[in-house]
Amino acid sequence: MITADFHTHSHFSSDSSESLENMISHAKENHINTLCITDHLDLDYPVDENGHDFQLDLVSYTKTITSLKQSNQDIEILHGIELGVMDYLAPKLTTIVKQYPFDFVIASSHLVNGIDPYYPAYKDKFPGNLGYVAYFHSILENVKAFVDFDVYGHLDYVCRYIQVPYIPSDFSDLLDEILKRIIELGKGIEINTASLSKGLHFPHPHPYILKRYLELGGEIITIGSDAHIAKNIGAYFSETEKHLLSLGYRYYTTYKNRKPSFHKLG
Repeated sequence: MITADFHTHSHFSSDSSESLENMISHAKENHINTLCITDHLDLDYPVDENGHDFQLDLVSYTKTITSLKQSNQDIEILHGIELGVMDYLAPKLTTIVKQYPFDFVIASSHLVNGIDPYYPAYKDKFPGNLGYVAYFHSILENVKAFVDFDVYGHLDYVCRYIQVPYIPSDFSDLLDEILKRIIELGKGIEINTASLSKGLHFPHPHPYILKRYLELGGEIITIGSDAHIAKNIGAYFSETEKHLLSLGYRYYTTYKNRKPSFHKLG
């Protein structure tokens, strides 16, 4: 049974208004024993039409989570962050990671050439399969430039939005380069269950990528709901556990003080 959610967002993320108190309460009710808060920091994210800028008050965030760790003895609260990565930001992101006492760091790709695949402008700039190629190429450049992370989040996030048939094997060489680099760095990948509520039939990343990661020697996977509201914490974890076991996975990973621990699936 998966009892740790390692991708969650609170009101500290500009696209969430959820209180940390509600998140903790819901986690306890749903047998989540470890809750890692991973609010967004996307430097240079262009303010969108909803006013989201994905900046993060790191001082207040750190102080609040430190306090919550101390005041909640019946659940483990961990201090994480989801960093929006672009290769040129690597020096700034490295400085931030070293400056704060994070338990866990997710590297994610939300922008390619300053455009989020969520928006129609992305499809205009990168039509058809170019949308996938550009996205995966950006991840490769990111993991070459930035190395102070623990897992790469929702590796194929782009497939949620561009509405072009998604056949990961069409990008096998590029995906292999990404996975080999992540493994070489001793890092992992995230299993992100939010896709299951967005019309996809698999958690990120696609089963093809998960199988290939195993074949290449990858061992580190964390499980995250990507919840932006409390009720989604731990969502689809039971289904995802069965999915991972069917693909040959036997363990999932948690982090504390940036150090991994492995837990048996099933």
